[in-house]
Amino acid sequence: MSEALWLLLASALSVTGMGWIALSMEVHWGQVMHRHAQDAADLRQWLRWAGFTALPVSLLACLMADRPSMAVLVWILLLAASAITVSMVLVWRPKWLLALGRLAGPR
Repeated sequence: MSEALWLLLASALSVTGMGWIALSMEVHWGQVMHRHAQDAADLRQWLRWAGFTALPVSLLACLMADRPSMAVLVWILLLAASAITVSMVLVWRPKWLLALGRLAGPR
């Protein structure tokens, strides 16, 4: 796989992981899914686990793309950019995160 594809995969994993972590929170779950968070407690727990698993996997993708010193720097920048991206989506277009919620399980 080329370096660009590894970085694209790392970016996708980072945004997805941050999105899943955001959806695992009660406030954001209700904002996006329009359901009570208590109704989906198991699913939200799974989302938290999946989100925190996707982030180190994105680090592995960064490590496949470049040497370790540069890969860690790129990964930290990806984490910051992903957090900002997900927070802006939650502010302006929370419906866009519906797809991440549906990936996790039935609505």
